Amino acid sequence: MTLATLLSRTSQGLEAPLVRVEVDVGSGLPAFSVVGMLETAVKESKDRVRSALVNCGFEFPAGRVTVNLAPADLPKEGGRFDLAIAVGILVASGHLPPGAFDGVELYGELSLGGDVQGTRGLLPGALQAVRMGHALIVPEANGAEAALARNARVLVARHLSDVCRHAAGQRALGTAPNGDVTATAARMSTMDLADVRGQAGARRALEIAAAGEHSLLLIGPPGSGKSMLAQRLPGLLPPLDENEAIETASIRSLSLHGLRLDEWRRRPFRAPHHTASAVALVGGGSRPRPGEISLAHNGVLFLDELPEFDRHVLEVLREPLESGHIVVSRAARQAEFPARFQLVAAMNPCPCGHLGDPQGRCRCPPERIEAYRSRISGPLLDRIDLHVEVGRVSLDEIAGAALPEGSPKVAARVALARRMQHERQGRLNARLDAALISSACSAESSAIALLSRAMQQLGLSARAYHRVLRVARTIADLACSSSVRTEHVAEAITLRQMDRRALAIGSPRPSC
Repeated sequence: MTLATLLSRTSQGLEAPLVRVEVDVGSGLPAFSVVGMLETAVKESKDRVRSALVNCGFEFPAGRVTVNLAPADLPKEGGRFDLAIAVGILVASGHLPPGAFDGVELYGELSLGGDVQGTRGLLPGALQAVRMGHALIVPEANGAEAALARNARVLVARHLSDVCRHAAGQRALGTAPNGDVTATAARMSTMDLADVRGQAGARRALEIAAAGEHSLLLIGPPGSGKSMLAQRLPGLLPPLDENEAIETASIRSLSLHGLRLDEWRRRPFRAPHHTASAVALVGGGSRPRPGEISLAHNGVLFLDELPEFDRHVLEVLREPLESGHIVVSRAARQAEFPARFQLVAAMNPCPCGHLGDPQGRCRCPPERIEAYRSRISGPLLDRIDLHVEVGRVSLDEIAGAALPEGSPKVAARVALARRMQHERQGRLNARLDAALISSACSAESSAIALLSRAMQQLGLSARAYHRVLRVARTIADLACSSSVRTEHVAEAITLRQMDRRALAIGSPRPSC
């Protein structure tokens, strides 16, 4: 036999299109060519495969060897095709039986000595293989990752010679461990809300944000506990369900550092530095990779020192905050990644951070304060549900003996409120669209009248109006109330503290 066809997959966002690795060993002058819209790492596979075959004791074919990665118009990247190419050459040259790899997909980069090394982005391919009823041969380093795909038949290989012995019937490859690793997965966070002393208002806002998946902006002086609060939000959220866990793990598998199994079923918490670029935040590159907003999918994206981010970088958040996904387009490639994250941001009230300090330490002139706040655009601020002041904590609160309420109790209330939302409308309140708001957020007439007055006096936009209703619905759910009442709307309005026309942070609020 001079022609062999094996199966593998390439990476294209969260999709993993099937690739046929066609190998032809023919007569003619010695040559080795690989075709099929290849990137550099795939082109270099020729040298890796040749050395691996020779060092494993096989004689490389003396004639013309042609490898076609089909379809030809689909970009291929990485070293994941090395194993399939090497095995294809052995089958086409008669060293291995032709039917040994029917219905089997092969992945793995080869070292020059024939070791099968791990590769990134394998989980999406494993999920697709399960749907098609294919088995997989993967590097040992990727075995547990591939086995996360439920019902996957995963064989692991350390060396090219192991694959050859398996095909010849001499010694079968081992199987990957069961994909159910939930028993060893810890909770998302060991940080307890009881560590945060004082800050009753901010703690309440954090509970509301967790219950309805609302975005949150914390405004306060340095050292007031903004970062502590944000870091404890994942501990209030329920664990990921099976579908969410698989989707989140697939994104991590494509990232630069790959998937870590100890992160299975954990809510992501991403906190990029304020020097991050727009591409780092939303994803991109010549080979589109997921950015921070996609790596935070089903979890929390924390942006500390929000005004210090480049304004252009912040503006790219506007669309994914609404849609829950991002499309990364380049001249030759396009990839779509999910980006349903919960945004938590923190900022100081002024450049020096001490505006409103009772000791009068702030010396920032009004124009500097206005320039500082204007780094956050109105359209972005409009998309953040909760704007909460985090004041300085007194010494009595810090040194107090009584421990505040811990994360487990708050998480129980959050779980109950989320269950009510799923039973009522099939989604969390922050994800309610215009069609569902009127039915899910039914409010008393006095509550609507209060919200109307707030729109006029505080200059709320139509988007802010709907967001206040969503937050009020979450507050009602935490109170186990079937309808939205006046007190729920009033509390939701007080949690929009940046929605003030020409009002300074910390100034008296206008009455509604």
